Amino acid sequence: MTYIKAKFLSKSSHFGKSLLILGVFLVLGILEYSTPNDYVFGYLYSGAILLVNSWFGEVATLQATIAAVCLTMLNAWVPGSAFIRASTVASRLIASVALIVTGFLSQRLRRSQEAIALTRTKLESQDKLARLREDFASTLTHDLKTPMLGAIEALKAFQQEQFGAVLPAQQQVLATMTRSHETSLQLLETLLDVYRNDTEGLKLSLAPVNLAVLAEEVASTLTQLAASRRVHISFNYGGSDFRQSLWVNGDALQLQRVVTNLLANAINHSRRGDCVEVVLEPQASYQVVKIVDAGAGILPEHFPYLFQRFYQGHSDRQAKGSGLGLYLSRQIIEAHGGIIWAENKVPTGAIFSFKLPVLPFKSSATT
Repeated sequence: MTYIKAKFLSKSSHFGKSLLILGVFLVLGILEYSTPNDYVFGYLYSGAILLVNSWFGEVATLQATIAAVCLTMLNAWVPGSAFIRASTVASRLIASVALIVTGFLSQRLRRSQEAIALTRTKLESQDKLARLREDFASTLTHDLKTPMLGAIEALKAFQQEQFGAVLPAQQQVLATMTRSHETSLQLLETLLDVYRNDTEGLKLSLAPVNLAVLAEEVASTLTQLAASRRVHISFNYGGSDFRQSLWVNGDALQLQRVVTNLLANAINHSRRGDCVEVVLEPQASYQVVKIVDAGAGILPEHFPYLFQRFYQGHSDRQAKGSGLGLYLSRQIIEAHGGIIWAENKVPTGAIFSFKLPVLPFKSSATT
């Protein structure tokens, strides 16, 4: 019933619009043919042509334009006149050209509006799909954390022999399973943080942070990883022989995640026996941290995409990750008002760097 009513209303509206257009043509025709031939009212047909284009489409617009041109030109001879001046015909020709141009441009405008509307609809659909996908991923990662934590706690209970004696060989298996689950949990937490930051923004707990101390603390937590790959970690204080202080106003926990991501990335991409260098450079306006490795380097075409979400690239660098660590690092550094970037080291290797504004009234003097 509702459909029939809507269809009836649509037909009524269409009929009403048609009557209005016919009324406009009738009024203009009366004005044209009841006045001397020198008076050209044909320009006024352009309003009717625009209405037809807006309501009825291209075919009706073409028909209305042809009718308007014919009525305008016909009025040069009808009703009859003893003498038809060339200026009268020229005026009506100009009016006809104007009507044709109006019809053409109105059709172009309609097509542009339809294309814009179609593009807007597609963009809205893509945005809605992206939001649904991100909501699903966020919910999924959040829900997976609980069983993952339960599995880790159960494995640790077995390692602690809470359920009976465990053989040394079984301890090794349990340790491997625990590390695997902890890695998966870390990935889930990173993914959850990435989606949360994209939707809600990154909330920072700002306080004075010494990047030199922070980098050293992070390096100490990665000692085991570096030792397993036989990679040495060294510190360089920007040309100074003494330990420097690099004070910034930042969230220590979030900045630790950045340095951990970059330093672990450098260790994983280094060959056995290589050295990863942490360069700390205090500057006038910024504090700069660089993580330098001697790995395979980065292909030039990959640089624009390194800090995009899920981008892993394809190169000779050995380790592969989720493509989230660098993206999360970029989120954190940009939230602090800083800049993060990457470059190749000559002759081989890569440098991942970031810089943060210097904390005012805090000296970067030697400690």
